[in-house]
Formats: sequence, structure tokens, C-alpha cells
Amino acid sequence: MAIPLVILLICKLLSLFSQICYATTDTITKGQPLPDDGNTLLSKDGTFELGFFNPGSSNNRYVGIWYKNIVVKTVVWIANRDNPIRNNSSKLVISQDGNLVLLSQNESLIWTTNASSSEVSSSSPIVQLLDTGNLVIKDGNDKESVFLWQSFDYPCDTLLPGMKFGWDLRTGLNRRLTSWKSWDDPSSGDFTWGVEIGSNPDIVMWKGNVEYFRTGPYTGNMFSGVYGPRNNPLYDYKFVNNKDEVYYQYTLKNSSVITMIVMNQTLYLRHRLTWIPEAKSWTVYQSLPRDSCDVYNTCGPNGNCIIAGSPICQCLDGFEPKSPQQWNVMDWRQGCVRSEEWSCGVKNKDGFRRFASMKLPNTTFSWVNESMTLEECRAKCLENCSCKAYSNLDTRGGGNGCSIWVGDLVDLRVIESGQDLYVRMATSDMDGKHEHRRKVVLVVSTIASLVLVMLVAFCIYMIKKIYKGKTKTRMSREDKDEGRQEDLELPFFDLATIVNATNNFSIENKLGEGGFGPVYKGTLVNGQEIAIKRLSRSSGQGLKEFRNEVILCAKLQHRNLVKVLGYCIQGEEKMLLYEYMPNKSLDLFLFDSEQSKFLNWPVRFNILNAIARGLLYLHQDSRLRIIHRDLKASNILLDNNMNPKISDFGLARMCGSDQVEGSTSIIVGTHGYMAPEYAIDGLFSTKSDVFSFGVLLLEIISGKKNRAFTYQDNDHNLIDHVSNTK
Repeated sequence: MAIPLVILLICKLLSLFSQICYATTDTITKGQPLPDDGNTLLSKDGTFELGFFNPGSSNNRYVGIWYKNIVVKTVVWIANRDNPIRNNSSKLVISQDGNLVLLSQNESLIWTTNASSSEVSSSSPIVQLLDTGNLVIKDGNDKESVFLWQSFDYPCDTLLPGMKFGWDLRTGLNRRLTSWKSWDDPSSGDFTWGVEIGSNPDIVMWKGNVEYFRTGPYTGNMFSGVYGPRNNPLYDYKFVNNKDEVYYQYTLKNSSVITMIVMNQTLYLRHRLTWIPEAKSWTVYQSLPRDSCDVYNTCGPNGNCIIAGSPICQCLDGFEPKSPQQWNVMDWRQGCVRSEEWSCGVKNKDGFRRFASMKLPNTTFSWVNESMTLEECRAKCLENCSCKAYSNLDTRGGGNGCSIWVGDLVDLRVIESGQDLYVRMATSDMDGKHEHRRKVVLVVSTIASLVLVMLVAFCIYMIKKIYKGKTKTRMSREDKDEGRQEDLELPFFDLATIVNATNNFSIENKLGEGGFGPVYKGTLVNGQEIAIKRLSRSSGQGLKEFRNEVILCAKLQHRNLVKVLGYCIQGEEKMLLYEYMPNKSLDLFLFDSEQSKFLNWPVRFNILNAIARGLLYLHQDSRLRIIHRDLKASNILLDNNMNPKISDFGLARMCGSDQVEGSTSIIVGTHGYMAPEYAIDGLFSTKSDVFSFGVLLLEIISGKKNRAFTYQDNDHNLIDHVSNTK
């Protein structure tokens, strides 16, 4: 009996020793599979690990590569992203033809590197995980870095340092990034990023088949539409464009820094992330698109996007909106057309206007020449009636080469790192007669402006004289029954401060979209975080509600009402600045199956109690009686500790202390929350808010949205269901 026990013990020890050795190897060889039993490959320096895993809460199994020593599991590549494994009985092996294959329990093929036999032909192929995160097939007897196949040629949603991103024109290989579908599903999503080849290549993002963002062409130093200095402290990059390859590649200046480019599938952003060891978290170093002007063709053909402008879209000089009606409501999709067409063929009459600091237009319909000077480029454009604009191809050394555009100029914007673009003008825009007319207009407009300034100064003097001692900003109310003026007791912020605080109203800073416009997160120079509601011109009721909210919020102070910090009225821009609420709105927690888990019964009770206190203050305890008229889950904001605050007073009505109800012919609010007498007859009172609170109470208790609720096809909404419950 002793001998078999000794043999058994030896076998166990050998098996354990084999597993320990396997766990520290970076290589798979023929006849040595990698089963789904906890064993992994580990790169020599311990940076990357390959093995089987489950993403998020999914039960599906995948073979992937991730950072070994980062506490937040960060997967950078997946072999079988579009063909998951349903159990943990599969294995990775090197097949007879030299490919790496993933086999199921019954030896069915799940995934393969699928390299041709000529590419992986070797007497002793091995699979190795390199310190760069690259999984390669190579000849085990070959000491050179010649790879028969490599995962870097087939990226998923992540671009690591050293990876080539783009085309191998010799083989037709296109290396592009594609987002995951969700955090739990790594299969190919609809958000992609790749190099678009043509006469002048561009790097482009797509939502499905629709172009969403592009960097602008590479100008020798940088991409014409991307912010930032050429000499980055973290990394170097290059863009190669020759007859064999077109690709982008970056390398780290400091090997201890961990950074990567990732496609965010929920925000539709391309992030560059950097790992912060002290915080044990990834931080966003850079995101694209950066702001609304980065979104492809925001201002339509021949429209120029200026992020600090008001509005942000303007027609190029010599152009006018194609549809003035749509343009005036901030629908810029149709773009601009020439105010006057030139007479092509009239010698020496056509001209060009220089637009500085421009992101160059879409290069789909462009022509390039690498040897021309800028003057030769101008002459070339004049020879072709279809030529609409030209620029230098390369900005290095004072500029050289030629880019010419035919057709409309698409996806223009002003950007600090942009370059000069010369746009062809009609004859009437360039001749002496037009210049004379412009001078006359300039003189007349100057005189008129001086007269206007004097008139305004006189008016200001008279107003100050009439209203002595009142130095606060005033705003007139337009309601017929509220024709008096109200003091604005809030600090004023200029537009430049808000633009700086919101990073030029970047998409990354956008928190959401309200009924009257977008809401952005901002950070003031003192570090204070704020939320900015930017009034949209397309809102028919926006100005009135904006003024209403400024006046009301200046007079309301309660722990369960969101605090307004200031306002901005400059040009056509109208904005309100609020305290920033990190947990955003209640509806994002209440109606989400995952987030709702944070709302246990004590938290829900506290939220209800606090909303009731805020409502009581509005109806009874404030010096003004306020009827909110739009109390709903999305208008309840949550702070760090999940304490609720009532927000959005754009539709609120102010009543006298002895007035408890009112009426209106314009019914505004949210269906499902409005009291029947208000929705049908326009009668509102404090009871209207109580009705809305009741709907909100049912939603908080049930976790169901009122108008989205059905029960056995009998009840139309949550209220019906409760009232019919015996």
C-alpha cells in the first residue's frame, strides 16, 4: 500500500510543479495546450497576462490579454470577441498547420489565427506573449524578431504603444479599432476608428456607417484638426504615408508610464487613458471628439464652426445660409451656399480669401501634389473651375506641396493649431467696385455705430438717474400679468470664463440635454465644480423660462433646492450656473436595473422625505409662493451622499402669499406628471405639485416609470394600476 501512495504523491507533486511552471511561462508550444483551468501566459517582465475570463457579469468565456499588475482588470485584446465560449472546458493549442486555435470540449473550432500555411510554415512554431502585449507566432528556432502572425495586426478596441494603426497596402490588411457593444459584451460594436486612405489620408471615427469625427489630414507636424503641441511629454508619434503603408503609431518616452487609446462604447469617445498608481485608477488624458465643433460636419457644407462663437456655426465670408429658416433655429445641417457665383473663365478676375487657423476640409474630393509651391498651387486652382480652395500639403519648413479641393468644403472649424486655407471668391467679392462698396458700408456703419453708442450712453445715464442707488442688473418680464422688473441678485459670469471652465463646451464635459438646451460640467479657476445650463435657441419658450428661473432661484434658499451660483447673458448666449451634483438625476438610478440597487429602502425614504421638505418650502415657507409645475424624477438631482435637490424652475410660477391657484392657456410640463385639471383646463395650484409628488412617490417605491408601466395589458400606467388594486 505504501508504494502506490508514494507514486500517487509523486504524481501530485509533479502535476503541481507543472502548473507552477506553466503559470510563469510566456510560451505555448506544440503538444502543450493552454486549458481553461486557471493557467495563464505571463510576459517576461510581468506586464501582460493571457488567459480565459468572463467580462463584467457575463457568463460567457473569452480568451484575452490584460494588464497583470493593475487592480482594475483592463482587457486590451480578445481572440474570440464575436464567438464566445459557453463553458470552461475549452483550450488553446497550436494546430498541425502551425496556427493557434481555440477548441471546445468536443474539439470543435471556436477561433483560429487563420494564417495561411505558407505564413506560419515552421518545423517548430511557438506562441509567445511579448512584453509589449503582442501575442505572436514565431519559429522557435529563429532568434530574429520575425513574426508569422501577431495580435497587433488584429486590434479590438485598444491601441497600445508600438502598434501600427492603419493600412498595409501590400497585403490589404486594415488595422482599425472597434468598440465593445457593452461593458459585459466585448463583441464588435458600432463605434469604429480607422485610417481612411485616399489622395490625402485622414483618421476617421464612424457610428455605424456614418462619419462622426475626423482628425483632418496630417500636415507634416500634426493633424490639422487636433489640439495640442507636437512635442507631447508622454509619447512620440508618427504618421507614415508611402506606397507600402499608411499608419499612425505612438511610442512612450518613459517606459514606466502606462497609457493606451480605447474606444468608449457608451459615450462615443476615443479616450487616451493613463494609469495613476497612487489613485489606483485610469484617468482620461485626452478625448476625441473634444467639443461640438469636432463632431463631423456640425455646420454643414461651407459652414465654419467657431466653438467660442455665438452661435458656434457661421458661414464663410462670401457665403450665406442655404436655408435661413433652419439656420436661425440652429439647424445647420444644410450648410451655406455662395452669395454670388463667380464667372469662371474670366482671366485674372478670380481671387482667394485666406482663412487662418483652420481645420482642413474633408479630403475625399481633393487632389495633392508634393512638389508644388503655394503660388503654383494657386495657379493650378485657377486653371480648374471646379477648384474651390487650396492650401499647403506640408507645413514644415515654411510650407510646401499643394492640396486642392473640388466641390463643397465640408467639416470646417477654427482651431488654434490649424493652418491657412485659401477659399476661392466670386469676382464681385474681389474687384475694386466691391472694395469701394465695402469702404462706403464701413464708413456708414462706423458713423451709425458711434451714434448708437452715444444714444445708449445717454439712455444708461437717464436710467441711472431715474433708478438711483439700484446698481444691480435688471431683466424685464414679458408675461402680461407680470409686467414689472425684478432685481437679479446673482453673480454675473462672462462667456470667456464659462468657455474655459467647460473646456470649450467639450462633449466630454456634457452631462445631458434638457428641455431648453444642453447641460455641461465645468471647473472654475478656484477648483469649484459647477453645472452650466446653456439655453438653446431652438427652444421656443427658452428665453422666458430662463429669465423666470434666474429671478426665482435668486430668491430661493433651501437645502433641498439646487443652488444657482450665477448667470451669463452675452450676445445670443444665455446660461445658468448651478452647483454640481455628482450623482446627476434620480431617474438615472431609479429606472436602471443596475443603478437601482444603490437605492435601498432607507435611501428611498430619505429621498421622498427631502423632496417633500423642498416642496413644503416652495408652497408655504419661502417669502414667495412657488408652484413648480414640472416635478419629476429627472428634475431631482442627487449629491455625493444621495441627498436630493429639486431643480429646473423654468416652468415655475410665482404667486402672491394669498394666492393658491392660477390658470394658463399654454399647457407646459411633462405628461404623466401633470394633474388632470392642469393638463385639460390649464388650472394649476399647489395641489398640482402635490399630484406630481404622488406620481413620483409611486415611481420611487415601485422603481417603475409611470407612463412606461403596463400590467397584464389592462392598466395604461402606474397610477391606473394602483387605483385598480384592491
